[in-house]
Amino acid sequence: MSSKKRLGVGFIGSGFIARFHILSWQAVRDADVLGVWSPNSENSESAAAYAQSLRVGEAKAYGSITEMIADPAIDCLWICGPNHRRVENMEEIVSALKRGVGELVGIACEKPLARNVAEAKQVIALLEQTNLLHGYLEDQIFSPNLVRGREIAWKRGAALSGRPYLARAAEEHSGPHAPWFWSGELQGGGVLNDMMCHSVEVARFLLTRPGAPRSSITPISINCQIASLKWSRPEYAEILRKTYGPRIDYLKHPAEDFARATIEYRDEQGHPLIAEMTTSWSYVGPGLRLSSELLGPEYSMRANSLDSGGTVFLSRAVTGAAGEDIVEKQNAEQGDMPFVGNEAAEYGYEDENRYMIRCFLDGKQPVENFYDGLEVTELLMTSYMSAEQGRRILWKPEGLESYIPPVARGTWNPRAE
Repeated sequence: MSSKKRLGVGFIGSGFIARFHILSWQAVRDADVLGVWSPNSENSESAAAYAQSLRVGEAKAYGSITEMIADPAIDCLWICGPNHRRVENMEEIVSALKRGVGELVGIACEKPLARNVAEAKQVIALLEQTNLLHGYLEDQIFSPNLVRGREIAWKRGAALSGRPYLARAAEEHSGPHAPWFWSGELQGGGVLNDMMCHSVEVARFLLTRPGAPRSSITPISINCQIASLKWSRPEYAEILRKTYGPRIDYLKHPAEDFARATIEYRDEQGHPLIAEMTTSWSYVGPGLRLSSELLGPEYSMRANSLDSGGTVFLSRAVTGAAGEDIVEKQNAEQGDMPFVGNEAAEYGYEDENRYMIRCFLDGKQPVENFYDGLEVTELLMTSYMSAEQGRRILWKPEGLESYIPPVARGTWNPRAE
C-alpha cells in the first residue's frame, strides 16, 4: 500500500487517447496529472497545458521518460503512446527503475498491450523484473451502461433462468486520427488490432460471471474474416495519401477496415458460449458507435453509445467548420445529430482511471491487468491467423508466439482473396 494519500501521474504520450484520459481526470479525486512526455516536445507542452487548464494537476513536460521517473512527485505512469513504441517505452521504464533513478507504485498501459504476441510477452517479461502494480486500460468494460446492464442481466436474468450464452460487441467509426494507426507495420494490423481488442474484452466480460476470473470461460475456437471495404478504393486511398503522406499507400499496402470474428467458449460446466465481434473503420454515421448485447435463456441486454444521450437538429442553413464537438469521430454537422453528454464517462475512462488509482493507492493488483492484455493479444493474433487461412482455428494454435499477420508484414492483398 502506498504511504501517500494522493498519487502523481505521468503520461507517456500526448495525443488523442492521452488527452481523453486527461479529460477524464476531472472525476478522479485521489491523483493529479503531473507530467507528460512524448517525442514531440511541443505536443508534450500542449498536453501539460491542457491538464493545467482543466485543473487536474500542475502538469509539466519532461525531456525523457527517465527524467519523469526521477521526479519524486511521479508515482505511476500511464503508457498512451503508439503501439510500435510499447516495448521501447517499457525498456526505458524498467532500466530506470533497476538503476535506482526513481520509484514508482504502478503502471497502466492503454490497449492493445502490444502489436503481437511476441512483443506482448516482451512487455510481460520486462514487467516481471519489477514489483510494480499494473493495469490494462480497457475503458469499455468500465462503461457505466455496460457495467450496470451486465449486473442486472446476471442478477435477475441469469439467477432465475440460467447463465447467458451469447455476447455481441461492436465498435465502428470512419477511421482513426493519427497516421501511424493506418500503417499495418506500425500499428500491428488494421481495425482488428486497433479496435477488436475492445470488443473481444467486452464480450469476454459480459459472458464471465461477476466475481469469477476470466479463466472461468475457456476459448475453444476462433473464426474470423477481414476485408478492405472502403479505404483501398482508389478515391479513398488518395484521400489517405493526401492527408497522411506517401507512406500511407492503401493501393499497395492496405490494412483491413472491417473485421468480424466468432469465438467459441466453454464455461466451467462445459456449456457452449458464443462471442461475436464486429469492428469497422468503414462505418459512416453520426460518429463513433459502440454497441453490445448479452443474451440468455429468458432475457437479453443491449447498449448503444449513440442512444445514451440526446439529439440536436441542425438545418441546412446552419453551417460551420467540421469538428468533433458533438460526438467522437463526428461525420456531419447538420441533420438530427445524437450527442453524448459526457463521453469520458460514458465510454468508461472516468471509472477506469478512478479504479486503477484506487488500486495503486491501496496496494491492490487491478483485476484488469497486463496478463489480460496478453490474453487479448493472443485472441487477436489467432483471429488474424483464421482470416489468413480462411478457416476455423482451434485454440491455442501452434506458432502463435512468432505469428505476424500479413497486414503487419505489408504483404496482405485483399483483392487476391
